[in-house]
Amino acid sequence: MSLVLTVATRRSALALAQARAWLRTLTEARPEVTVEELHVTTTGDKIQDRALSQIGGKGLFIKEIEEALLDGRARLAVHSMKDLPAELAPGLTVACVPVREDPRDALVTRSGGPLTELPEGARVGTSSLRRQVQLARARPDLRFSPLRGNVDTRLRKCEAGEVDAIVLAAAGLHRLGLAERISEYLSAEQVLPAGGQGALAIEVSEADEELRALLAPLQHVETSRRVAAERGVLRAVEGSCQVPVAAFAERVGDALRLRGLLAEPDGSRLRQRELVAPWPASDEAADALGVKLGEELRAG
Repeated sequence: MSLVLTVATRRSALALAQARAWLRTLTEARPEVTVEELHVTTTGDKIQDRALSQIGGKGLFIKEIEEALLDGRARLAVHSMKDLPAELAPGLTVACVPVREDPRDALVTRSGGPLTELPEGARVGTSSLRRQVQLARARPDLRFSPLRGNVDTRLRKCEAGEVDAIVLAAAGLHRLGLAERISEYLSAEQVLPAGGQGALAIEVSEADEELRALLAPLQHVETSRRVAAERGVLRAVEGSCQVPVAAFAERVGDALRLRGLLAEPDGSRLRQRELVAPWPASDEAADALGVKLGEELRAG
């Protein structure tokens, strides 16, 4: 019996690329499913002249998409996990977390060289307070320029000399087939990633038991556990684009290693904490570990 699903996603090239890649996985696993796309322009997409930290609010890239789920225009949504606020709209849930792409940040430079070879006082394009705080720690001489827009726009601005380098999520460049543009992958020791970076979230109505059951086999358990721990950190510190916050979980043997970072909006009082615990048996247990680490960061 055929099933037609309307899928909501942002209309950017990256959002469409990552949604379509996952939808191919869905339709290969469930050939009876046909998908129709609903392209949504979000508040974050509309406001391009200011850094996200200056706009305020949470869910800048998902609010209008969640509205499409709630009013029935779409039955599921594909998000970048790092766009999701700690609390979803009432009545909605993440039904599936697919396998994670590369979670690291990537440096793209005009010269093609790494961070250490950027000239003194080089201009780095990024609107992320998280990235700015950590890069400034490694290179206090760097100057940061707010940079918004899609991936192609940012790459063009770098090529045109508006900045000497830009920092992007490696996952986005991979998904767009632009991995060759990466000058250097920034390790978690250099720049701790954003919570959920590189992962996707498939959001549906809590009441849609049929769809939740259909999506359950596509869940990647390890990714879901890691992301749950990272989101626990964000929830505990009430993280948003207005606060430099990072969280990164990884599996090390039978253990979960979770690292977090938090600073004031101006970059002061930067603190880092780490937690190693037995691999959690559930996402709820992973979330609790994240909350514990987040509370330690808040306490300073």
